[in-house]
Amino acid sequence: MKLFGTDGIRGAVNTHPMTPETVVRIGMAIGQILHRNNGKNMVLIGKDTRLSGYTIESALTSGICAMGMNVTLVGPLPTPGVAYLTKSLRFDAGIVISASHNPFEDNGIKIFDRDGFKLSDDIEQTIERLVFNSGMTLPPAGKIGKAYRLEDATARYIEYVKSTIPRDADFDGLKVVVDSANGAAYKVTPLLLAELGAEVISLNDNPDGKNINDHCGSLYLQSLSQTVLSHGAHVGIAHDGDADRTLMCDELGNTMDGDLIMAVWAKELHKEGKLKNAAVVSTVMSNLGLQHYLEKEGITLLRTKVGDRYVVERMLEGGYNFGGEQSGHIISLAHSTTGDGPITAVQILNIARKSKKPLSELASEITLYPQILKNVRVSRMQDYRGFPEIINAIAEAEKALNNTGRILVRPSGTEPKIRIMVEGRSSELIGEIAERVSATVERLMA
Repeated sequence: MKLFGTDGIRGAVNTHPMTPETVVRIGMAIGQILHRNNGKNMVLIGKDTRLSGYTIESALTSGICAMGMNVTLVGPLPTPGVAYLTKSLRFDAGIVISASHNPFEDNGIKIFDRDGFKLSDDIEQTIERLVFNSGMTLPPAGKIGKAYRLEDATARYIEYVKSTIPRDADFDGLKVVVDSANGAAYKVTPLLLAELGAEVISLNDNPDGKNINDHCGSLYLQSLSQTVLSHGAHVGIAHDGDADRTLMCDELGNTMDGDLIMAVWAKELHKEGKLKNAAVVSTVMSNLGLQHYLEKEGITLLRTKVGDRYVVERMLEGGYNFGGEQSGHIISLAHSTTGDGPITAVQILNIARKSKKPLSELASEITLYPQILKNVRVSRMQDYRGFPEIINAIAEAEKALNNTGRILVRPSGTEPKIRIMVEGRSSELIGEIAERVSATVERLMA
């Protein structure tokens, strides 16, 4: 039985695998794998603001401590903050309890190794085997672990994010709108930017356990855009629930997705001689316009399958230091081991400050192709390639695009959905293709 998807373990709360019983066993499996006779034996656990975080945190802590490991709890903290503290405080592992951009009814478990990187497939498979088989031996009562709390985790992370830009950089006179999605960054990003001198207008910073991602944050940018315009702000920043993503709005209310953010940041790194191997690693979802712009700047775009973990894997394998996803996971290995929303925000604001240009001007250099994404919910996950009609529909779409665009059909790694992306020069053509292919998938698989 499989536990892990493309971004850890995820599911509806109180249904498998996100039940207290299974989560306790997940904690036990982590404890057994990590326990060392001579070592710190300490796991850091952070979470977002979901109501179910209390239950899952308690179950994980119980399972880990039962196996002789100790736990340090930090409460709500962005995923990249947990990854950073895991490495800087020399923990054996870090765990984030979050379902990212999903609604509050879902939750999940992401695990980082001692260096702040997501676990390898091999270790995930070992955890799965232990969870579903009786291969764990409990230590005697005198050997069980303890649970502690780290009170200054938020302050430590904020100070680190500030350290990623020059000490003489400040955002005095900058008006910024921040949408924290009622999630893990509801304190971090507004406080961070205020400490750097910006005037901050904070949206969706009052989590109640159920309003995380509720028509706010990086999936819903309309309110952010309107607030930027109504307040005459210079920029808008939106995170998802665990703040490993950042999307933005410029001063004109135009949205900037991860592709535009990567383009602006990569150009600056290349100009400064800091872009290793003159390459950016992204996924198959990134726009052709990004690829063409980077090529013009002398930068190669390398693509992986969807998932920020695959982007990081490719970066480590090839000696690259910058990459990300269209969805707003931006990874700068010079600063972080995973997508880091607050770091992305301060880096882009610092680029704008240095250039003395508004974001609209920085982003205007990149022309993105029209792109449509359709999500078709299916009754159960199965390989769409087993349906000849779907294969034929995709082949007809590729013929119609005639090398002027792309179609990508793939299963979601986190939800029972088939995702269909079509991009090309003609909005009308890609719209027709997206409707036709999604209707075929829905008829056969929904």
